[in-house]
Amino acid sequence: MIGLIQRVTNANVSVDNRVCGEINQGILLLLGIQRDDDETQADRLLEKILNYRIFSDSQGKMNLSLRDIQGGLLIVSQFTLAADTKKGLRPSFTSAAAPQAAEALYNHFTARAKSMHQDTQCGIFAADMQVSLCNDGPVTFSLHS
Repeated sequence: MIGLIQRVTNANVSVDNRVCGEINQGILLLLGIQRDDDETQADRLLEKILNYRIFSDSQGKMNLSLRDIQGGLLIVSQFTLAADTKKGLRPSFTSAAAPQAAEALYNHFTARAKSMHQDTQCGIFAADMQVSLCNDGPVTFSLHS
């Protein structure tokens, strides 16, 4: 499971020109689900995201987590994160989870996130989404479980 997190001052996701998820300061998570991922890995990644210290403290050091600042979490599924780009000029998606399995794990992940972190918003699985954000820093990390 791959989580590309971006520290944002604000972010939103739209489908058919309608905003379906929106946050102010917090984390935009682009979530890639791979073929062998399971709920244990999803839970581990979520814990890491909620506690990853990427927000500045009073001295300007990255010592605060999303939980510490009580920021927003915007989760957007992105199967292209599972692409193999090592060879050729076209990505291969053989390592990505099958759509039905990926959707079940995405639903598990988002349900757990909502139960563990009050300000959680989500995109729509497998929809054609438009994501807008203001990356703060910029600060971006790729997390794996």
